[in-house]
Amino acid sequence: MNLSLPSFLSTSERTAVRTRREGAVLHVELHAPETGNAVTEAMLDRLLDIVAAPDPEVRVLVLGGAGDDFCLGGDRAEFGRWLEEDPGGRGIRVFGEKGRQVCEAISGSRAVTIARVQGKAIGAGLALALACDLRVGAETAAFRLPELALGLPTAWGGLLPRLIHEVGAARVRDLVLTGRAFDAAEAHRLSVLQRVVPEAELDDAVAAWAKPVLRRPEAALRVTKALLSSYAAATRLADPGFLDAELMASVAAATSRGGERGM
Repeated sequence: MNLSLPSFLSTSERTAVRTRREGAVLHVELHAPETGNAVTEAMLDRLLDIVAAPDPEVRVLVLGGAGDDFCLGGDRAEFGRWLEEDPGGRGIRVFGEKGRQVCEAISGSRAVTIARVQGKAIGAGLALALACDLRVGAETAAFRLPELALGLPTAWGGLLPRLIHEVGAARVRDLVLTGRAFDAAEAHRLSVLQRVVPEAELDDAVAAWAKPVLRRPEAALRVTKALLSSYAAATRLADPGFLDAELMASVAAATSRGGERGM
């Protein structure tokens, strides 16, 4: 598979998401490198349009980010504007609900989803990557959950229950409560990443995963994906992800009123 043939075919500067189709493989790129691909509400709207109702011919969906970083998390400037407009946190509540919908659409997609991670994947960026079936990262990739230092709960996109399921509760407490950064090697040990390669080999690693998937019978692949999703959900029976938006909005509003400052 030649991943370098066509240039990006559809672009929305307003929503900063680009897509490229190569046969049955759809590449979706967060494209706001000047902000580290910080997640905005418009970006989530576009992602939901793409992921929630994909072309049935798409068998593999690759999620990546433009520039030096995969995604630096939510757009703090947009958060600030929302709190100025409505100190009760309505904008953050809407943003959080859209984040949950996007992550659920990625994890529940009929296509096999692959996260292609370079640079930093922080907060919401880590949540987007973790929603994918397969995750490959560059050797120089780095990860962090900074929400507590910013005065927010770790509640976006169903990240916490998904992370506990993939990584384990004890290790997640360390990552969440300290907010410390961890590198690609540790991410691999924790199963946040399934593969780690030099950055120049990321596209080859994606192709190596996509190639056998594309050979699988479509019906068998679809049913197997549904089974994997169902079994994973069964281990998260207490998943309160639907409350993420409300929790984030309430804490953000309280923090703003109290005059607290994040780090």
